[in-house]
Amino acid sequence: MSENAWAYRTAAGRVVDVDLSGFTVEATDGSIGKVDKHSDEADSSYLVVDTGPWIFGKEVLVPAGTVTAIDVREETVHVSLTREQVKNAPEFARGRHLEDVEYRRQLGGYYGFLPLM
Repeated sequence: MSENAWAYRTAAGRVVDVDLSGFTVEATDGSIGKVDKHSDEADSSYLVVDTGPWIFGKEVLVPAGTVTAIDVREETVHVSLTREQVKNAPEFARGRHLEDVEYRRQLGGYYGFLPLM
């Protein structure tokens, strides 16, 4: 992919004044959890997804560039990832990784994004 991993795609329909917290997150093959936290900062946008009972006790950081569509009425965020990709993603620790540039580079690469220059 050549898109920026950390920016919403124009076609995703992100409305900045809508709080995505609590929205269901749908992978290409099923639900992966709910949005616990999100950021809309320029070139630093992401979702922290609480996977709930699916992957017990695990949170994952999902780059905004993976968001393909946001349905505000249905409170659902669709991502271009599979459940297996999310399950096998590099471990996320909120206290260490939210602002960690190297972790973001690693995660972007894992999801197939080219590193930003």
